[in-house]
Amino acid sequence: MGKALFITGTGTDIGKTYVTGLIVKKLRDAGLNGGYYKAALSGAVLDEKGVLQPGDALHVNAVAGIGESIPQLVSYIYQEAVSPHLAAKLNDEPIDFGRVEKDYHRAKDKYEYLTMEGSGGIICPLRWDEKQHVILDDLVKHLNLGVLIVADAGLGTINSAVLTIEHLRAREIPVRGIIFNNYIPHDIMQDDNAKMIEAMTGVKVLAYVKKGDKELGMKVEVLKGLYE
Repeated sequence: MGKALFITGTGTDIGKTYVTGLIVKKLRDAGLNGGYYKAALSGAVLDEKGVLQPGDALHVNAVAGIGESIPQLVSYIYQEAVSPHLAAKLNDEPIDFGRVEKDYHRAKDKYEYLTMEGSGGIICPLRWDEKQHVILDDLVKHLNLGVLIVADAGLGTINSAVLTIEHLRAREIPVRGIIFNNYIPHDIMQDDNAKMIEAMTGVKVLAYVKKGDKELGMKVEVLKGLYE
């Protein structure tokens, strides 16, 4: 059985998938058996054959050169670009967390370093119906995963990053570190954002990703150490 790490974002559309692709690529380029898994994906697009294509998962699959099939990458795929709990209701296809756990462990058994990507932020609802209430952090805690946070480097990130960290700590979920995305080198505000987040939480910004980066600026030994 391999090791695993969970990737969450401080919100939606901050580049979590882009950074995740660089993470898995870094591992695989170093000759390590890195894999990817996502429990639920919303906002998939229909191809010419009417089959839903999970863009985020396919992006990581291609960038990192994993070569995995769609069913092994994602358990639940929804077309609507809404929270998974709502997409599940719209499609009358609620998430079965027994299936998710089975798929996760299958992936973890196959890959030495499994990177599991979340949906949206850490408080994203995955299922909310008369039978079950499950938030993303419930799944992370159940799978006993540590979390790496992807945050936008720009204005507002102190608030969103600190709140995300404090919530994870309240749930007793280990926080492995932060990666800043959309980073502009030598930008006074963005550099101060990193310093303030580290000072307020004690959590380190481990890497800075600029727009268009094709490689993750982090030593592979440091990256490997985040997985358990």
